[in-house]
Amino acid sequence: MKKFFLSVYCCLILCAVFAQEDTVRYRLEDYGLHPNTRQNSSPLFVKALKEITRMHPKGKPLLLTLCAGRYDFYPEEATERSYYISNHDQDNPKIVGLPFEQLSDMTFDGQGADLIFHGRMLPVSLIDSRQVTLRNFHIDFESPHIGQAIVLENDTIKGTISLQMAPWMKYRIENGVFYHMGEGWEHNPGSGIAFEEKTKRIVFNTSDIEVKMRQVREIRPGIIQAGNWKNSKLVPGTVLALRGAGRPAPGVFVYHGTNILLERIAVHYAEGMGLLAQVTENIRLNKFSVNLRGPNDPRYFTTQADATHFSGCKGKIISTDGLYEGMMDDAINVHGTYLKVVGHKDDHTLVGAYMHPQSYGFEWGRSGDAVQFIAAKTMETVAPINYIERIKPVDRPTYDGAKCFEIVFKNPIDPIINEESAFGMENLEWTPEIFFANNVVRNNRARGALFSTPKKTVVENNLFDHTSGTAILLCGDCNGWFETGGCHDVIIRHNRFVNALTNLFQFTNAVISIYPEIPDLAHQTKFFHHGIVIEGNEFETFDSPLVYAKSVDGLLFKQNTVKHNDDYKAFHWNQSPFLFEHVKNVKIVDNQFDKGFNKASDVKYIGR
Repeated sequence: MKKFFLSVYCCLILCAVFAQEDTVRYRLEDYGLHPNTRQNSSPLFVKALKEITRMHPKGKPLLLTLCAGRYDFYPEEATERSYYISNHDQDNPKIVGLPFEQLSDMTFDGQGADLIFHGRMLPVSLIDSRQVTLRNFHIDFESPHIGQAIVLENDTIKGTISLQMAPWMKYRIENGVFYHMGEGWEHNPGSGIAFEEKTKRIVFNTSDIEVKMRQVREIRPGIIQAGNWKNSKLVPGTVLALRGAGRPAPGVFVYHGTNILLERIAVHYAEGMGLLAQVTENIRLNKFSVNLRGPNDPRYFTTQADATHFSGCKGKIISTDGLYEGMMDDAINVHGTYLKVVGHKDDHTLVGAYMHPQSYGFEWGRSGDAVQFIAAKTMETVAPINYIERIKPVDRPTYDGAKCFEIVFKNPIDPIINEESAFGMENLEWTPEIFFANNVVRNNRARGALFSTPKKTVVENNLFDHTSGTAILLCGDCNGWFETGGCHDVIIRHNRFVNALTNLFQFTNAVISIYPEIPDLAHQTKFFHHGIVIEGNEFETFDSPLVYAKSVDGLLFKQNTVKHNDDYKAFHWNQSPFLFEHVKNVKIVDNQFDKGFNKASDVKYIGR
């Protein structure tokens, strides 16, 4: 599989080399974009791109370049677009700094440029485009929406905590309520993440912190005292990331893309995810990172949510040689979206609906796509696979913003499918193969990597270092986020896991959690996940749980090395290295354990 993915990449490189002779290069400085001026680059970029695409000869590859340096993008005179972005707030319009739309055979090379955004913006969008490469630039914000402070004093008896705010932060206090202020926005932080000052790791056993900043007084400029706040774990020297609730836009948004390459791009902050790609075929990330600006960066956080996220994609997702750190959620999440069956019009026609308020409004399916049906309570496939004859939105003129779709199927619908019971529809056409390799994931909230696809998934040669929760999660859910679906061919090999599970978050039952949401597991007769191999990995852990699996047929744990350390005190509720619910065909063979991990009693089956 690795050779296959690499051969595809080599072919892309050779094609690019042969195309260089015909490539037409445009230097954006010739169109008024100059670095280090602090002028508003938003209208200048749009004007330049419009002029270049108008005059560019058809059929010739296009190369856009920036000079190295800083470019500032402001909301004023920027492009406004209505984008419905999966797993983000559906507030429109979005204010876009660099809108790439309806392009083909185009490369944008920032040559190391710093793209600095102001206010609330979507930095880069790539829409309805094919054979496009974006490379060599940084994305950051002048005023991040996440605040930062260091604990100076913590009086747990009086219930007061004194904080020194980061020097770049602006704030105001009104009637005791603290407001973090930025360019055209302000909010009262409601939650936070605590980091160790020296290591930038998340503080042990703190998880999501309730931030109480409604009884605040200023001691002197930059130093405040918050009352009615007791948390003994926030010792002096702890660094807090102070979070709001919003996630309006990612750093890079790709929609309806084909053969996309994102290369040597660093997202240092975004108010949503670092990258969100949806309904896209074949996308490669090479040295795409969501990271700090080196060891001396005064910040401790990066993105408000996932580093990279792929929704309803197909073909191949290849992600290699990235650095993902300090984000407030996972390094990568790959899934589709279940539509819930809400109407049954006739024996060929169903009405399906997006159910989560942050995931709707984008294209779900096309004529000819294969659709699988699932019972939400047991997460079992039901009825034969069917095929879309026609699909149209019910509540909007187009799928932009639509929540409901009328779907006419090629074959009669099985009578078991109805709107009274809970059934979901999964589009099997828009499911990708995944290759996630040679990446570093560290010092982030929640989990390391999430995968939900029936196609082949290879996770190899990665370092998962203090991911705080589960390092790898195989999930599936037709009841909450409605994220599809079952994994059927997963290889997790030659990875190194260092001190995962220092905190508890959702789905964090073990270093590797195979954890679909199944409300009625007791009545499930089939299995949700199949064919999972965990081989040749190295686990370094202070606690017990290694693998948790639910509803799996075929799990091999082979030739792994497990080393115990005393870096933290064991605290996890699950003290079984292997904890299984409704699984079969499990093999645990040829592994090397220390400190008693190899006892037969360390494999525990619960339930059936």
